[in-house]
Amino acid sequence: MTQSTATSERRGHVAIVTLNRPEKLNAINEDLRRDLAAALGAAREDDEVRAVVLTGAGRGFCSGADLTGVPPTPQNDQNTKLDEVGWVGPWARLFHDFDKPLIGAINGVCAGAGMSAALGCDVRIGAAGARFKTTFVERNLSPDSGMSWLLPRIVGYAKAADLIFTSRMVEAEEALSLGLLNRLVEGDLIEAAVAYADQMTQWPPLAVRMAKKVLQNNQDADLEHALKYESVGLGISRRAVNDSRESAASFAEKRKGIYTGT
Repeated sequence: MTQSTATSERRGHVAIVTLNRPEKLNAINEDLRRDLAAALGAAREDDEVRAVVLTGAGRGFCSGADLTGVPPTPQNDQNTKLDEVGWVGPWARLFHDFDKPLIGAINGVCAGAGMSAALGCDVRIGAAGARFKTTFVERNLSPDSGMSWLLPRIVGYAKAADLIFTSRMVEAEEALSLGLLNRLVEGDLIEAAVAYADQMTQWPPLAVRMAKKVLQNNQDADLEHALKYESVGLGISRRAVNDSRESAASFAEKRKGIYTGT
């Protein structure tokens, strides 16, 4: 039986999704794209999963596209031919469109489209061996898989230009100072990432998911649009009537709330 190239396990309300091609530093091929889409799709549909930790097996997080394998056979259907963004669009949307907290646990090299995947996470926690490299210009490519959109929003235009135009390696400490990493941890990276994710899962899950949607939607919105979408978000969050009641009761009783998403 062929081993999945993206595995998933549950710890309470946290799912750990692992890119699982360690012999290739988790380089992206068709199998990995398919298996990762299935793992994230299952996590999204499971109401017991309230946050996901994304990491890589072995020594790296993801080294980017696999350039050593057999190129995929081009699809010949009309819908594929009409798709202006090719494979890079679905890859970027895997992370951006995932509407639960997504924590990247960066355990090693994170390059090219693998770096784009990490940038697509809401937050990133790194081990001492975490390191980032944009890579694209080295392959005679301009940035793809969402990097040109994500990286300037995280580090600013000038710093994004520096990292893309030089394609230099960014080690963990600098990654933290730039904002590529939100936290740098010692000890067990996955344990730290799950503990961090647990902080997000303790709150009403529908409100957390809506908070992510509001943040994403309002990145490029003017104030008037942002206020209107915040109002939409409030209305949707309150559809979890039992959690609204529990939130008020736990606050009044000075205790931790117990939320079900209903």
